[in-house]
Amino acid sequence: VQLQASGGGLVQAGGSLRLSCAASGRTVSSYDMGWFRQAPGKEREFVATIRRSGGRTYYADSVKGRFAISRNNAKNTEYLQMNSLKPEDTAVYYCNLVTWTTYWGQGTQVTVSS
Repeated sequence: VQLQASGGGLVQAGGSLRLSCAASGRTVSSYDMGWFRQAPGKEREFVATIRRSGGRTYYADSVKGRFAISRNNAKNTEYLQMNSLKPEDTAVYYCNLVTWTTYWGQGTQVTVSS
């Protein structure tokens, strides 16, 4: 399984970005998917997850109401819409796919300037 994350970049505070994570090597519809992030000098932390069936979503308190996770199983892709970005959202964002093990994408840098 390979996960390719994209969509990161530099944005001003209050702006928006949309991250994508395309999976290959396995159909993702039967598995949970999610996003984590890691800021410099900090541990990797949970951002959001979306369940395989029913599409139930869960968010970290720090992003609730600003970020939205979604998936398109036909395209084997998940997304993270990030609105009202803050400088503290600056991090490398990693997507994952949870099967009997967890697969990780390579990460995409998000930088929010004040």
